[in-house]
Amino acid sequence: MRKKERFEFVLNYFAKNQPAAETELHYKDPYQLIVAVILSAQCTDKRVNMITPDFFKRFPEAESLAAASADEVYGFIKSCSYPNSKTRNLIGMAQKLCSDFRGVVPDDVMELMKLPGVGRKTANVIASVIYQKPALAVDTHVFRVSDRIGLTTKAKTPLETEKQLLKYIPEHQVAIAHHWLILHGRYICVARKPKCDICPLTPVCKFYKIKHQLKS
Repeated sequence: MRKKERFEFVLNYFAKNQPAAETELHYKDPYQLIVAVILSAQCTDKRVNMITPDFFKRFPEAESLAAASADEVYGFIKSCSYPNSKTRNLIGMAQKLCSDFRGVVPDDVMELMKLPGVGRKTANVIASVIYQKPALAVDTHVFRVSDRIGLTTKAKTPLETEKQLLKYIPEHQVAIAHHWLILHGRYICVARKPKCDICPLTPVCKFYKIKHQLKS
């Protein structure tokens, strides 16, 4: 099967069966989403969604977070992974957002990456989710699922995965494709024991094909 055909199968399935896929992080505005995404690094969305309600009551906008002490911010996020570095990044992000962007979260990926704690993945999430730009964030789920299915070939970094995926995903589907792949990796194509028995993508999946060849 050619790669183009594999992409068409995968995208057509998701477009038909998950037409409204979206982030599972809870947020109300761009500021809240960028905070939530920073917190979500190597942490579950479920845990982040437990932390953010109280966090946003105390820090409802970038200005209040920019003026916060590290000890206070840490107190709100200490149950999250890497709370020390995330505390520094959140305060630094808010301060730069206020000083350089008048408190407004930018829509450009390169501008977003100037904020502390915001790498390419986080920037792509904000650009696609908030501003509906054709940006594709590659996290561990997207990286794993793309490789297993065969959407990417020998991609060694998230950036390589992103570039390969963008060659075949139509621009109007790029933003939602990020969510399709993440959710598939989170609930079906899980890291240790992928649920191939219930996966609808097995007809085109390279991992599934190799797995069954080894059994036969």
